[in-house]
Amino acid sequence: MVGIWCLCRRREVPTIVCVGIVKTLGRPLIDFMLPPRCPGCAAIVENDHRFCVSCWSALTFLTSEGCARCSIPLGSHDGLTCGRCLSDPPAYDAVVAAVAYGDIAKRVALRLKYARRPGLARTMAAVLADRLPDDAVLVPVPLHRWRLWGRGFNQSVAIARALQSRRAMPVKLDHLRRVRATPSMRGLDPAQRRAAVRGAFVVQGRLDGLHVLLVDDVLTTGATANACAKALKRAGAVRVTLVCWARAIRDD
Repeated sequence: MVGIWCLCRRREVPTIVCVGIVKTLGRPLIDFMLPPRCPGCAAIVENDHRFCVSCWSALTFLTSEGCARCSIPLGSHDGLTCGRCLSDPPAYDAVVAAVAYGDIAKRVALRLKYARRPGLARTMAAVLADRLPDDAVLVPVPLHRWRLWGRGFNQSVAIARALQSRRAMPVKLDHLRRVRATPSMRGLDPAQRRAAVRGAFVVQGRLDGLHVLLVDDVLTTGATANACAKALKRAGAVRVTLVCWARAIRDD
């Protein structure tokens, strides 16, 4: 392809012809040199953002059914509210999760988060976008500035942007802020996680009357989502729906 442009620069081939050749050969050539790969295992697949059969079969896709509050599957009782949400209701009103947290879902989330593979956000958005309500705004869970500087990007913002490109929803980046650095949640029990994020989030400005789609990569205990939802509702949000790639189904 570089050779074609060199010929154009020497005017041995008309520019319009070069453009046509590049448009015709460009995609096949790119696919040959950099073939689409499975987001889960990196095996070569047919198209971008497609999983191989093995990884696809290993994913447990979640529908809109489940607990009316947290979406955890309830079998024949889907659509009711689970016992945990009845005894200790979360601050958020609903959850839209693409898949259950498992080996493949975890691998995709970690590759986005730590391997800096922002294209995986579009993979996640492709599964989530059609399940989002209309007339809502996207608000990604923020990182503290120290973590943002160290990691280089916020995976929740990447997912929100990918959802915006599919649904043309507004993304509000400056409203929800993490004003206190919090420790890593790995290894913490639910009570420790709640304590770690208490008072960590504030909202600048008002969100009166808005349905907020709070975007995150993974839902485990819900401590971070709860803290964010409380701050959003104090700022006037009438409803907060957590939107995430994966959610834990069992406490273990």
